[in-house]
Amino acid sequence: MLTRYTAALAALLLVSAAPFAAQAADKPTDPQIAHIAYTAGVLDIEAAKQAIKKSKNKEVLDFANDMERDHEAVNKQALDLVKKLKVKPEDNATSQALTKAAKEERAKLAKLKGAAFDKAYVDNEVAYHKQVNGALETLLIPSASNAELKGLLETGLKIFQGHEQHAEHVAGMLK
Repeated sequence: MLTRYTAALAALLLVSAAPFAAQAADKPTDPQIAHIAYTAGVLDIEAAKQAIKKSKNKEVLDFANDMERDHEAVNKQALDLVKKLKVKPEDNATSQALTKAAKEERAKLAKLKGAAFDKAYVDNEVAYHKQVNGALETLLIPSASNAELKGLLETGLKIFQGHEQHAEHVAGMLK
């Protein structure tokens, strides 16, 4: 199920990638990339916290706890890096749209209970990680100018690819 949350990310990344392919000057800047990456992590932490409050399913709870822990750790590394580099993350249309879509998705999930919530949450996590991983691979990592930022994004990608596989595994268990 491709929710509004991931659909918004996909649409924004496609819109961002088209000018990127046509003209390198349109690629996101390091401060924008830092903000997008941090925002995506915060939004997944918020989704995990919602799942921890609502779910009773052990596999879903274990997954949500992993998401909260891992995204908090990566975001801490990101904050430490931007402080070290003296870079101020720059809010942008992509971050704003992600935040708006996530708020709508959390509201939709808040209306669900039990197995319906679990399935919708995990399906969203599968789709979200696919989109974020695709964005990291095709837009954010190639656009990053700073080697340390690029390295952090590459590390994040490896972690988030594991998240995608974990989410797919949990989704398979819920069917």
